[in-house]
Amino acid sequence: MLLHFPIALLLIAALAELLSLARLPEWHLVAVANVRAGAALAVATAGAGWVLATSRMVEVSPTLEWHRWLGLTAALAAVAAALATIGIDDRPERQWRYRIVLWSAAALVAVAGHFGAVLVWGAGFLRP
Repeated sequence: MLLHFPIALLLIAALAELLSLARLPEWHLVAVANVRAGAALAVATAGAGWVLATSRMVEVSPTLEWHRWLGLTAALAAVAAALATIGIDDRPERQWRYRIVLWSAAALVAVAGHFGAVLVWGAGFLRP
């Protein structure tokens, strides 16, 4: 849960914010709630990942290094997106800044997740 739940929360936040642009403003509240929860959990997940990566059970590789740094960057971007939600309804001009940071965080989460899957399942995990 510590690993996959923040990923899902951040990706759903990005999708919900996209839906809010389609004249469905109630989805903005869903996005804000998810990005705040996802950011908090992403920090814990990144910390746990760094601790696991230093374990003797884990083989150091370039893929692991990419995963570590992308995961940390994604967690920090999620925190930036969560912080960007503060006062966003009072100042609508801030909404695009928040959206760009949120969608960037979601993209980073997706790429970091791909590297994590390569670590666990191998480079050919997408092939049938």
